[in-house]
Amino acid sequence: MSTSSHTATVAPPAGMSEAADFHRTLQDLIRLHGSRDRERAALYDVTPAGARTVELLDRLGAISLNALATELFVDKSTASRVVGCLEDNGYVRRLCDPDDRRALRLELTGDGIALARQLHADAVWEMNALLSSFDADARRDTLSFLRRLTRTSAMHAGVTEATCCREEG
Repeated sequence: MSTSSHTATVAPPAGMSEAADFHRTLQDLIRLHGSRDRERAALYDVTPAGARTVELLDRLGAISLNALATELFVDKSTASRVVGCLEDNGYVRRLCDPDDRRALRLELTGDGIALARQLHADAVWEMNALLSSFDADARRDTLSFLRRLTRTSAMHAGVTEATCCREEG
């Protein structure tokens, strides 16, 4: 009777166990925060993508649909659908680009600004509550690490145009 080599247990290469732990922990954190984002967005009758969109437009100001798609990590048609829903609800308007009359810029309305700021305030309040049990050094070091990990992940994925992927100034 022969034994199959694919049934043998092989120790993972050095560092792989740590990488697997990072992956699992990040996936758990992303799922948990995604769930909270969905709950928060639902309170204001918008989708999570709509909530991210109004927060991005509030932070970045008027931008093109292509720039928004880049920031959301989605294709242009998906970004257009999200904007369409927000436009129907009075949160976003499309304006002619002053530099190129053929192009459109997306801008928040007064209601959109209010929604973005409320969503942001709710998220910051919750994050403050979560971070309150960590000392200042731990918070600072973790934030620095997460920023570096985000930029490194973006470079690895070939996504470098989004604002999340740029060095802090």
